[in-house]
Amino acid sequence: MLKKIIACLLVLSLAIGSATTTFAYDDDGLPEAIPVMSGSDSLPAASAVLIEQGTGRVLFSQNPDEALPPASITKVMTMLLVMEAIDSGKISLDDLVVTSEHAASMGGSQIWLMVGEEMTVDQLLKAVAISSANDASVALAEHVAGSEQAFVDMMNQRAAILGMTNTKFYNTTGLDEEGHLSSAMDIAIMSRELMRYPLISQYSTIWMDSLRGGATELVNTNRLVRFYEGATGLKTGTTHGAGSCLSATANRDGLYLIAVVMGSPTSEERFAAARGLLDYGFANYMSVAPPPVDDQLAPVRVLRGESGFVTPIYHNVGIFVVEKQHSDSLTQVVTMADDLEAPVEAGQIIGQVDVMVGGEVIGSYHLRAAYEVPRMTMPRAFAALGQSLLRLSSSAPKASTQDQQPLPEPEPPPCTCTEGECYCEEIGDVCGCQG
Repeated sequence: MLKKIIACLLVLSLAIGSATTTFAYDDDGLPEAIPVMSGSDSLPAASAVLIEQGTGRVLFSQNPDEALPPASITKVMTMLLVMEAIDSGKISLDDLVVTSEHAASMGGSQIWLMVGEEMTVDQLLKAVAISSANDASVALAEHVAGSEQAFVDMMNQRAAILGMTNTKFYNTTGLDEEGHLSSAMDIAIMSRELMRYPLISQYSTIWMDSLRGGATELVNTNRLVRFYEGATGLKTGTTHGAGSCLSATANRDGLYLIAVVMGSPTSEERFAAARGLLDYGFANYMSVAPPPVDDQLAPVRVLRGESGFVTPIYHNVGIFVVEKQHSDSLTQVVTMADDLEAPVEAGQIIGQVDVMVGGEVIGSYHLRAAYEVPRMTMPRAFAALGQSLLRLSSSAPKASTQDQQPLPEPEPPPCTCTEGECYCEEIGDVCGCQG
């Protein structure tokens, strides 16, 4: 109980501090965006980063690798592991989760789960994504891993796999705890991974909802979801130790952005900073699909293969992010192997296309073998030779009776002359000559 009272007082103190901060607001109810200038530390945040979701390309950064308390943005990893468990079939949205005493004891943001109370995974996910409910987070963690600690171990293992080198988790909620740290870049990485699951957007884009038949109202802690064009999520966080944090996702015209702000002094400043980052991205960058390079591709020679060549193909090229002012200067450089040693597998990488703007590589994609080319062996060589001869003989032209030409007349046999006449001995015809 004491823990809950302290948490409530901390939240209240932050809210009062936010209320006394003078800030300009738009007609849509959001604080005005803070202008972002490339290369400057202009944002009211200890750390910030803006990346493009598809490629992970960094478009802006401000102390992106500084390890800081992440508050409830921690729940991005919690939700990611839940999504992966659903995707693998380990759990389902319809599973009933029984609230443990430990889950019910969580303070801070919560939906006031009672010990023994049952809710579905779907309902608990909704509570986490919309209202940042700590008790729901722990209940989900226990359902996936058996205990919160086992789930925390999974969180750290997943962070290591994703290359989140400045992150160490000690709980699933983000409540302040010694050593529980992450960075803006690491949060952007796990946010990008979470957004690979379309299902999460069904929760993170909800502005208002309810549980328990309407008895428990849920209001999204991320005001961008309601007021910012193209917003798709993702997670807010506020504690005394972390300040105000936000991982904000949005997309416009095929450009998907993730803005992370950590350690802002107030809630208004985190929204103003995140909005400034997103505005900067949408104003200065665009997504483009590179044109086909088929006219630059040629078959690649295969040595000691059943076929002498293999055709290169490509697919799922994706989109690339370029500055709008350089959108017309995109070029592609094709690099392919001079030759290949058989066997060649279908789908084997045999080349690469670098996408460039102004001489700088902004991305690449692979060229692959269109089909398999087995290695030539003596039995296969003789079999191939036999098949070739068979095809050759079967394809040789045969004269039909209609095409036959008349045989030439035989030459007459030589004449022999007797006294007085000239005769053909074999035929007996008169030669018409005189002796």
